[in-house]
Amino acid sequence: MLLVALLLGIVEGLTEFLPISSTGHLILTSWMLDFHGKRAELFEIFIQAGAILSVLFEYRVRFTQLARDLPRSAEAQAFALRLAIAFVPAAGIGFLAHDFISDQLFSPRTVAFALIAGALLILLVERVHLPIHTSSTDAMSWRQALGIGLAQCLALWPGFSRSAATILGGLGMGLDRRTATEFSFFLAVPTIIAASGYGLLKNLAHLEAGDGVWLALSFTVSFFVAWATIRWLLRFVSTHDFRVFAWYRLALGALVLWVHP
Repeated sequence: MLLVALLLGIVEGLTEFLPISSTGHLILTSWMLDFHGKRAELFEIFIQAGAILSVLFEYRVRFTQLARDLPRSAEAQAFALRLAIAFVPAAGIGFLAHDFISDQLFSPRTVAFALIAGALLILLVERVHLPIHTSSTDAMSWRQALGIGLAQCLALWPGFSRSAATILGGLGMGLDRRTATEFSFFLAVPTIIAASGYGLLKNLAHLEAGDGVWLALSFTVSFFVAWATIRWLLRFVSTHDFRVFAWYRLALGALVLWVHP
């Protein structure tokens, strides 16, 4: 179980904020380790919280200021409203379709098709060269937030990637790469907290004796790896596009379909 806990923590930390799908990679890793079912799903849900904690830590000044200013600052209230608008679409659909997604879409083949679909969309967006209108999350409109929220619904298909959906949605709504990436980080906080909390409540009974230690280990590894990944990605998007992730997704999707025809 030590190897399972370490690998799941590393995979989650590396993939949560890259546009390559953490859920998809966790599903594939769990299948490789022969660790699947409701207990594995519980691990996958819990360690996402470690990645989210890394966002709160990296942007601790921003979130602290937001919490302090929220009661009296129109700017802070507008930012919180944009996050709420972007959060609602996927949260509502995810709540209604949770059981179907969990029972029908958590398989290597569905992940492979989602990886390929997301890769093709990345390549399309990069080819179009969309115009940029917004270079700060504070300058976003509620319409842009809603567009990103609707795009995030694509991430309900395991393997598509929440990061890919929200970043591409941001680019489609006129955000520059860094702003789209940062808003994807911020939106991950309420989205994954809600999804993790709901998933934990539904699956807590599947824990076994001693799992608390392994969950804590996965959580901690996920936090540190995700924190390093966030800092790297912000530097990367300043000088690169996302096509390298598309080619990786295509290769991985094809490999999975070859292994699981």
